[in-house]
Amino acid sequence: MIKKTSRQKIREKKHARMREKLRGTSERPRLAVYRSNSHMYAQIIDDEKGTTLVAASTLEKDARGALKATDNKEAAAYVGDLVGKRAVEKGIKHVVFDRAGYIYHGKVAALADAAREAGLEF
Repeated sequence: MIKKTSRQKIREKKHARMREKLRGTSERPRLAVYRSNSHMYAQIIDDEKGTTLVAASTLEKDARGALKATDNKEAAAYVGDLVGKRAVEKGIKHVVFDRAGYIYHGKVAALADAAREAGLEF
């Protein structure tokens, strides 16, 4: 009998391999992305201190009011723009992008492009 590994387990293994190399520092924190079936989340994290500096998601009241749906590219771009603007306000320009094992395509790419347009460099 063939046992197929779930896509979620494969993504988690990819993310673990990536995290061995990716580290967010005070000078260059990590922009971590998480996407569920219904929402998008983004955080800028300083791994040295273990703190979240900036966060944004489609769960926020402003996002729910501004978006028709919370699970499409437009929602991902909204979150990317929001996290980018909040980071620039706090003086964060350079980040390391952590796509969390997701393929850089679709929603993840839309979030990254919007964050770049908002002023983040990675």
